[in-house]
Amino acid sequence: MKRKALVIAPQPFFSPRGTPFSVYYRTLITAELGVKIDLLTYGQGQDVDIPGVRIKRIPNFPFLGNVKIGPSFLKLFLDVLLFFKTIGLLLVSRYHFVQAHEEAIFWGMFLKPIFRFKLVYDMHSSLPEQISNFNYSKNRLLIKLFTILEEKALQKADVIITICPDLEEQVRGRCSNHDKIFLIENSIFDPVRLKSTAETENYQNEYAFEFDIHNKYILYAGTLEPYQGIDLMIQSMAIVIKKIPSAVLVIAGGQPRQVQLYRKIAKEHGLEKVCKFTGFLDKKDVIKLIERADVVLSPRIKGNNTPLKIYELLSIGKPIVATKIRSHTQVLDETCAFLTDPDAESFAEGIIEALSSKELVEQKTRRARQLYEQNYSRATYIKKMKQWLERLN
Repeated sequence: MKRKALVIAPQPFFSPRGTPFSVYYRTLITAELGVKIDLLTYGQGQDVDIPGVRIKRIPNFPFLGNVKIGPSFLKLFLDVLLFFKTIGLLLVSRYHFVQAHEEAIFWGMFLKPIFRFKLVYDMHSSLPEQISNFNYSKNRLLIKLFTILEEKALQKADVIITICPDLEEQVRGRCSNHDKIFLIENSIFDPVRLKSTAETENYQNEYAFEFDIHNKYILYAGTLEPYQGIDLMIQSMAIVIKKIPSAVLVIAGGQPRQVQLYRKIAKEHGLEKVCKFTGFLDKKDVIKLIERADVVLSPRIKGNNTPLKIYELLSIGKPIVATKIRSHTQVLDETCAFLTDPDAESFAEGIIEALSSKELVEQKTRRARQLYEQNYSRATYIKKMKQWLERLN
């Protein structure tokens, strides 16, 4: 008899704007390994085609706007509805385990002794750190409350899945039972199979500029949140173009208000002609940009979680320039990337070197592909997934 699981994903599933792809891939592989899944999520998003998975949604409230990345009052309201929907599903179905993503662990651990299921904490980040990183609140009492709740969740969970070495180390320092901790990086990139091709996202699908074969294209693709170091990256371009006048920075991603802000900053630095903003793009268009780019960037200045894109860039084999912070160095080193201090001058030097040293680029990209195949391939991912599922037997 197939095991049955309830996966709780407090996010728009599936929406490229707001869904960490890790939720999709974790669910996909779990289903491939023989688990029948009910996936409970927000009303926003598109249904995906995953054999063995039924998507259950709370009502959608389009007049309240889109759910943004990070904590918000809208998410709090929707999570209350998810809590009651969780109870409803537990009353009518018997689940071998409940897999709670992010804050869903809080009501998961409360309901565990009542409904007697095994609890999996799919931990994408430390929630108290997330509150701080997204500038949601500086209230010490609120952060302390989330810290206490997170401590309890780590003790109550039967399995804890972490997504990067730094998070794993944090959890090991806070949880006495190390055998239940599993590190599974977000490192696979199967195409997402939507049930409908109808577009429900208002995103741009065409670039607002023409590529010039004489230019050197530098690409940043991701969110435009403060911790991503977009200011640093724009400032570094003022240095880069003095050495390489043909350099063009393409910034893909961000909400309209964020794009407007950083376009203004680029103009203040006299860089409006060499900083191109695309706004939010579909994943397939981002891949096209990566293929066209000469160098790809990750200028992040804060945080410990490794960006999902780092694994994808390793697999593609494009020269990577990244800041020398824990988010990056737990995966990247000097053999596979150009690592710099998190300041504009150092970052500019890294970009210039990546654009100028053909032999070094070949060495680093070759090592990047090797690293991905050895540590982060689909086969490795499946092996790690099997390990935690076997623990729940």
